[in-house]
Amino acid sequence: MPLIQLKSLLLFLRTLFAVFRNAFIILVSLGLFGDTMTELLYMDDSYLKEFNARVARVTDDGIVLDKTVFYPQGGGQPSDTGKIIKYNKEFEVEKVKKVDGNVIHFLKGEWKDSIKEGDEVKGVINWERRYKLMRMHTAAHVLSSVFNKKAGALITGNQLDFEKSRFDFNLEDFDREKILSFVDEVNRLLAEGHEVSISYLPRDDALKDPELVKLASVLPPAVKELRIVTIGSIDRQCDGGTHVKNTKEVGRVVVLKMENKGKNNRRLYFGLEPPAEQAVEKPTL
Repeated sequence: MPLIQLKSLLLFLRTLFAVFRNAFIILVSLGLFGDTMTELLYMDDSYLKEFNARVARVTDDGIVLDKTVFYPQGGGQPSDTGKIIKYNKEFEVEKVKKVDGNVIHFLKGEWKDSIKEGDEVKGVINWERRYKLMRMHTAAHVLSSVFNKKAGALITGNQLDFEKSRFDFNLEDFDREKILSFVDEVNRLLAEGHEVSISYLPRDDALKDPELVKLASVLPPAVKELRIVTIGSIDRQCDGGTHVKNTKEVGRVVVLKMENKGKNNRRLYFGLEPPAEQAVEKPTL
């Protein structure tokens, strides 16, 4: 096979892999592997910090609630932590996961004699952790967009974390100065203050949208509606995670480390400097 045809084939396969990977991430983050009995309150408002709920089910490791603000681990974003309160008694939530369609809040310590199915409880998330992950997530979307528009780079993996996040992508040349120039562009865009919005799009409409058709076409027919995260004119994609409302809240992306993982595979570790001005949070009503 001629070299040019081989390169074209490899590019096609990498693109196909990225599309299927993104589809899988969305299915996990939206809880579409099986029905869920939990209403995901963070899907419409990432700034909710506490909520009241009913215990729908008790498992060996934790509890399933009829609604929750806790983000369960998925799509490269770690879960929220926090506490569940019943009659002024607090139980630590150490992690949250989706298991067989159920959002399980894993509790620490002795709790099984205190919490039963049907109980009314209050949940409170660790807001400092949540807000940092929201900033990280929005930063990752802008990074993805800039790297793709500047160099055609496709995202092959990512892992957000509280202090340091990982960003994997394919790029033919491992040019550190070029990569740093992309990050400079990211920081310029973040500082401009682009609004971040959440919307929902019927699957049929997504199939007609040039930006979304590749992803929408590989999602199973059961997915009737897609959650869309739009960052000004910078980025628009399907996503089930939590985000800030304005890119100014993100702060500044700081490159911590760059790695050449072989062939066209590159890895970037980044952190965030706080925004110059304190982020404006949603007022408490």
